[in-house]
Amino acid sequence: MEHAIRSGQIAGDGAFTKRCQTWLESHFGCPQVLLTNSCTAALEMAALLTDIQPGDEVIMPSFTFVSTANAIVLRGGVPVFVDIRPDTLNLDETQLEAAITSKTKVIAPVHYAGVGCEMEEILTIAERYGLKVTEDAAQAAFACYRGQPLGTFGNVAAFSFHATKNIVSGEGGALVINDPELVERAEIIWEKGTNRRQFFRGEVDKYTWVDVGSSFLPSELTAAFLYAQLEQGESITQRRLMVWNRYHWAFASLEADGLVQRPNVPLHCQHNGHIYYLLLKNLETRTRVLSHLKVNGVQATFHYVPLHSSPAGQRFGRAVGDMAMTDDVSDRLLRLPMSANVSMEEVDMIISLVFEALGVNHNVRPTFVQSDQPGQEIYPDRALTPA
Repeated sequence: MEHAIRSGQIAGDGAFTKRCQTWLESHFGCPQVLLTNSCTAALEMAALLTDIQPGDEVIMPSFTFVSTANAIVLRGGVPVFVDIRPDTLNLDETQLEAAITSKTKVIAPVHYAGVGCEMEEILTIAERYGLKVTEDAAQAAFACYRGQPLGTFGNVAAFSFHATKNIVSGEGGALVINDPELVERAEIIWEKGTNRRQFFRGEVDKYTWVDVGSSFLPSELTAAFLYAQLEQGESITQRRLMVWNRYHWAFASLEADGLVQRPNVPLHCQHNGHIYYLLLKNLETRTRVLSHLKVNGVQATFHYVPLHSSPAGQRFGRAVGDMAMTDDVSDRLLRLPMSANVSMEEVDMIISLVFEALGVNHNVRPTFVQSDQPGQEIYPDRALTPA
């Protein structure tokens, strides 16, 4: 960040912006990545690039953050909400075809908790009906589906580097462009609707306003902060997975007794430890556990209020089906503290408090074995990256 300041250029699209974009393009193996000032901005760019027009429909889960839907509504489009899977809490791909109409233009899967949606099936359906795919990969940095990085399956994908994510820059995001045909327009939209980049490459003799666009660029200070995070990305991810594994091992007995449901990560998905959650038996139980954690100084929380039942969701969108799983999960989900900086002692305290709140004795301490990676520990029954 000091180097960025001393360079004399702290506006966007400087040396650190280019370093971040080059790093991400290499990581994803995609034609182009453009840094944005937020994932919200990246989703709004995606709506422009997929040409959402008034009345166009975009199929998406209701169990997601509002930015996914807002980007559609701002273009005059209609969010069409479908239910989620009971195992991963991702968009239920088996309900897609029932939601497709003559107005459908895009499918927008959201990779909840850094666990990949069933992209093979989603892409097959999109191809069958001639639809574009926008991946909301806000939570999915350094996560994979069948060995391929999330964010590289759709026409475009949006990532978040918000302070609540794994890789952070305070505010910030990125748009991954996988469709080469969208690269040129993406640059123009990113440059406030001008062909400024073409001018700097000597492709035009002056730059001018040629399309819609906005101020999507982050500052060089944001990019410099992000670049250091990207360099540490693998170690940050591994540390979070250690915390995730510790929770997961400890709560196995509660799941066996039918008191909670732990996260499910399919064998073909490699997640990134973004969220650790428990599904409790009902809203009353979740409220009790949250209260017990709070009075003991632990900040836990629930997650999304379903978009389909929100005032704006009812005004701007529509739901297909009864959304039973979304409504049920919203009432029962409890998110536990998750960070690369949380200590194992703190994790053990949180685990004990959850047991106490559920009225279950907890005297067992996990047994560690050393992994072949220095400084990392794993449990006897779990790989470092849970399956």
